[in-house]
Amino acid sequence: METRKSSWRTTVLLAYQSLGVVYGDLSISPLYVYRSTFAEDITHSETNEEILGVLSFVFWTLTLVTLLKYVFIVLRAHDNGEGGTFALYSLLCRHADVSLLPNRQVADEELSTYRLERSPEVAGRSRIKELLEGHRNLKTALLVMVMIGTCMVIGDGVLTPAISVFSAVSGLELSLSKDQHEYAVIPITCAILVFLFALQHFGTHRVGFLFAPIILAWLLCMGALGVYNIIHWNPQVYQALNPNYMLTFLKKTKKSGWMSLGGILLCMTGSEAMFADLGHFSYSAIQLAFTSLVYPALILGYMGQAAYLTKHHDFDSSNQIGFYVSVPAVVRWPVLLLAILASIVGSQAIISGTFSIINQSQSLSCFPRVKVVHTSEKIHGQIYIPEINWLLMVLCIAVTVGFRDTKHMGNASGLAVITVMLVTTCLTSLVMMLCWHRPPILALAFFVFFGSVEALYFSASLIKFREGAWLPILLALILVAVMFIWHHTTIAKYSFDLHNKVTLEWLLALCDKLGMVRVPGIGLVYTDLTAGVPANFSRFVTNLPAFHRVLVFVCVKWVPVPRVPAAERYLVGRVGPPGHGSYRCIVR
Repeated sequence: METRKSSWRTTVLLAYQSLGVVYGDLSISPLYVYRSTFAEDITHSETNEEILGVLSFVFWTLTLVTLLKYVFIVLRAHDNGEGGTFALYSLLCRHADVSLLPNRQVADEELSTYRLERSPEVAGRSRIKELLEGHRNLKTALLVMVMIGTCMVIGDGVLTPAISVFSAVSGLELSLSKDQHEYAVIPITCAILVFLFALQHFGTHRVGFLFAPIILAWLLCMGALGVYNIIHWNPQVYQALNPNYMLTFLKKTKKSGWMSLGGILLCMTGSEAMFADLGHFSYSAIQLAFTSLVYPALILGYMGQAAYLTKHHDFDSSNQIGFYVSVPAVVRWPVLLLAILASIVGSQAIISGTFSIINQSQSLSCFPRVKVVHTSEKIHGQIYIPEINWLLMVLCIAVTVGFRDTKHMGNASGLAVITVMLVTTCLTSLVMMLCWHRPPILALAFFVFFGSVEALYFSASLIKFREGAWLPILLALILVAVMFIWHHTTIAKYSFDLHNKVTLEWLLALCDKLGMVRVPGIGLVYTDLTAGVPANFSRFVTNLPAFHRVLVFVCVKWVPVPRVPAAERYLVGRVGPPGHGSYRCIVR
């Protein structure tokens, strides 16, 4: 009973912390969703069909994609607590032979964390599994798809902080003249971004405790403003939750309404970060925080803005249909300050997610080696990567200075977000069949239903290519090239070592011929091979006929599990006759 109470207390504490790290991104989307949607494609008319249609789209998108798909289905597809596109790939590598790196050992499957949903004998064979395992091109295509999803998350890590902070600071336009506003917003945004990235080295747990009260206050404030606007301006706005309003909206606005979906999809920003940040917290904590607080507050916030807009149509430009117009003048400054603080926090989710996903891709030999700092002694997934942090900061500032408006940033961010979601839908469908062993018809239904919703949004985003959507595509192309080349050369190096390795017997015979000298001490020879003597060592002893009395061949290898217990981390064995003093140590 005491253990259960302690477990529940831990879950509530993690749920509270998750507000500051996981949900900031999702929580601040009301700052820019309506503004991006009405930026150019559609206008806010007296009939209110547009605003009610947009509200209906926002409600059903949040409910179906974020709540149903992510919180109740995708978050279950974690890899021993780790989330993100590479975690799904790692899960698939464990249940099917789809990894391109050929260094798997039977001993790896004896790890306590190497859990399969069912043993291969019980699970039986699947046609999809046989197809994937039998075709190298399909394995490569799967890896490239995972890389594209990962690169879009990293692209989102550049765009989300820029659009979040910029949208929050843009609230100054209601209090400053146009000239003052133009010169104030960009420098303030850049200064806030520098401050945000400078905080990262303190670690997720400290940042979470610091940021969670801000997001809690922001969600309560947004919910309260929503309730006020609904009661004060239009109590009947709840009728827009009827899906018929979406059809009416599309019938009236036609092509321009379809193009405006690129702005509406920004309400889902942060859903993928929620999955990528799973390693920082736990499934139950993230689910509890979303269903009990984040989701109701977001829906009330969007409904409140729509209720205000149904009674106000006299805007100088469509750009003014933002969050702040619906905030009563009395509380506008405190709300502006809270929004700026919340936007700083909102960027934290995707930054933490970017660190996690780069760490996972590095483990899979898909990313150049970078320094990973573990900021928590208790939670394995809480990490900080200095090089990536400062690179993200420079790119964020470049995007802010280059685009200078919410419309272009929104188009770029929207394409990055929806591409990752499509990749996650494809991978989760495979996980359902190969890992959970669900009927293929169920996986197909999941893929068709969510894939069609996301494909609609993807098409609306892609058409904005020249208006900002080119940026995530360019970033993804550069990153995919880097990742694919790194992975390809890692495999080429491993294959070379494998084909050129020599046997210990050959080495012993060579030692006798050369009159080999054994010097005191321990010699460590690093290699990717799990068997045999690497060719570079045979060349070494040929040129310098001496090596240490104790020789250890060390292989540091990745295993498709998020963590290996300390007691199971080392496989040590003798190589050659007992008197030779040669050993092999495989560090997993």
